[in-house]
Amino acid sequence: MGVVLKNQWMLGVAFGAVAATNPAMAAEYPWTGSYVGGNIGYSWGNARGDVTAPGMTAFGLPASFPFSPKPDGVIGGGQIGYNWQANNRWVFGVEADLQGSAEKAHSSRSDPFSFVPGGEGATTVAGALNQSIDAKILWFGTLRGRVGALLQPSLLLYATAGVAYGETKVSGSGTAAGGLTGLSYAFNGSKVNVGWTAGAGLEGMLPNCKGWTWKLEYLYVDLGSQSGTGTDAVFATVYSWNAKFTDNIVRVGVNYHLP
Repeated sequence: MGVVLKNQWMLGVAFGAVAATNPAMAAEYPWTGSYVGGNIGYSWGNARGDVTAPGMTAFGLPASFPFSPKPDGVIGGGQIGYNWQANNRWVFGVEADLQGSAEKAHSSRSDPFSFVPGGEGATTVAGALNQSIDAKILWFGTLRGRVGALLQPSLLLYATAGVAYGETKVSGSGTAAGGLTGLSYAFNGSKVNVGWTAGAGLEGMLPNCKGWTWKLEYLYVDLGSQSGTGTDAVFATVYSWNAKFTDNIVRVGVNYHLP
């Protein structure tokens, strides 16, 4: 996390240096130059995965248990960037942002089982395996290029894409009720992943507020996958788990374009 902040600080210094060496361009094209800003928004995603335990088939259960909790919540953070206005129509740029996230979700399922243990005259054992999964997106950031067209001199429509990174967390547990009392599993894992992002937005100059712009933006974010393994202590059943995180972001913000 410290490396990320350091890299974004260095990026901001570089933007400022470019702006300082191009005062004529900034005067001719008002979108040219560096900027800093803040944003707030809402995010909804998916943590699709499964818990796989082939040994469960011996107890009349499936070998795989899919899950798909959908983390959602408020996000907020800041951004820095630099624009190059090529002419009266096109604007090109680069932007980096870092976001705090309150996204989380919980899902549960119950799978009944019924089997007859070996041995003549054995009675049927029945019950259910009750499972729960929790998924969170703790924070994320992006580094993106932007290509925009000026709908008006003060209104920019742009597309954006680049690298995404962030920390995700998954935890889960399962406990058998009925004839297999004692069968259980639990896992807990977090990971910082690098993925990709793409989206689009609108940015416009605020009237009577020199240097200030507003923005409305949508991003799709893929934060990759994480996985792990474990063993049930009672029946020595080996299990594995995996989850892939994707996210949808809508946010509004303001930018101050440095003179």
